Amino acid sequence: MEVVKMEKTIAEAIKKLDKLKAGNSLAAELSWCWVSYKNDNNPAGVIEKTEKALEVLKAEKEKNSRAVSKKLIADLEGALN
Repeated sequence: MEVVKMEKTIAEAIKKLDKLKAGNSLAAELSWCWVSYKNDNNPAGVIEKTEKALEVLKAEKEKNSRAVSKKLIADLEGALN
């Protein structure tokens, strides 16, 4: 997991989740997990929330193809691998 790339991608995902008002409190949870990861280097929480964010963003893209960019989804998928 590349920390620099992951940080940018997660920040974009958080902004998009907030803008779409999708995933209830998922944006806040993902943000918290990212800060926690930076402090303790335990990726379990950030990976779990990133996977959930990816699911939510894919669902939003199915509803409206212009709501979420292909690049954001691809970047999140790449960050998880």
